Amino acid sequence: MTRVVVIPGDGIGPSITESTIQIIEATGVPIQWVEAQAGLGAFQSVGDPLPAATVELIRDVKLGLKGPLTTPVGSGFRSVNVALRKEFDLYINLRPAKSFKGVISRYSDIDLVLFRENTEGMYSGVEHYIDAKRNAAESISIVTREGCRRIIRAAFQYAVEHGRKKVTIVHKANILKFTSGTFLEVGREIAAEFPQIASDDKIVDNMAMQLVMNPHQFDVMVTTNLFGDILSDLISGLVGGLGLAPGANIGQDVAIFEAVHGSAPDIAGKNLANPGALLLAGAMLLRHIGHADAAANIEQALADVIAEGRFVTKDLNKESGVGTTEMTRAIIERLK
Repeated sequence: MTRVVVIPGDGIGPSITESTIQIIEATGVPIQWVEAQAGLGAFQSVGDPLPAATVELIRDVKLGLKGPLTTPVGSGFRSVNVALRKEFDLYINLRPAKSFKGVISRYSDIDLVLFRENTEGMYSGVEHYIDAKRNAAESISIVTREGCRRIIRAAFQYAVEHGRKKVTIVHKANILKFTSGTFLEVGREIAAEFPQIASDDKIVDNMAMQLVMNPHQFDVMVTTNLFGDILSDLISGLVGGLGLAPGANIGQDVAIFEAVHGSAPDIAGKNLANPGALLLAGAMLLRHIGHADAAANIEQALADVIAEGRFVTKDLNKESGVGTTEMTRAIIERLK
């Protein structure tokens, strides 16, 4: 039996986490869920948004499923998500975006995968005020060759293993000649090691425009931390929004799977939340531990329920949406 640390999170987190666990258990995959605290709820109850006990549990178990966490904007504690990435060197942030029949969006048949470097760049956490009156602040972007190598190589290896055709390296080397320049230089070196995979590169602002105009020209993308954060939301928008946007944070030893969206405290406890994003993250977890068939069954059951449109939450069907529990029940019935 595989042990997995489950962090229900804040806001809608507990409800969509419960839904995801029920659906995964319906596949018959033997998982022992070990609950832990993090986020605003943990801060309010034990005075620490990332308790040491949670960190040690993840270090021991090495697998996690995490609901969305609340991070105060502009003040308060720093992002727990960033802290987890740094603590366990989760250098890969893997974010797919795939179209679902029945979801209103500008495009159909989108199937994109974004690899975002998860520990360096503008999110390195090296920032400070440069005067006593706090009139000016400075953030330092740290980019290392090794950090570039491992995320770019991971993207190309993924392309090989999953039958993908092309990897696009996204950068700003025309302006950020040292940091982005290093990323592009290393990217071209790695691309030469994978002649069977087509590769190109795009300046990030042009990439954003091209994704909006013709996303079908892209396949796998790899980029730095800040650019990846922005572009991952953009590609989610191409397929209908963050409601069906899963993510994985993967390192050498530890992997944590999550919904990309926030904690939505305004609808917490109202049985309104769409469990799709965290459920798709759960499917990614199952693939990671070798249960590809169960993962595919979950994805198909979710796709069937969404396509039918009768038992989905209001963000997917404004006319006659149902609650989280009803959507969960419909997905489980499809699995059976």
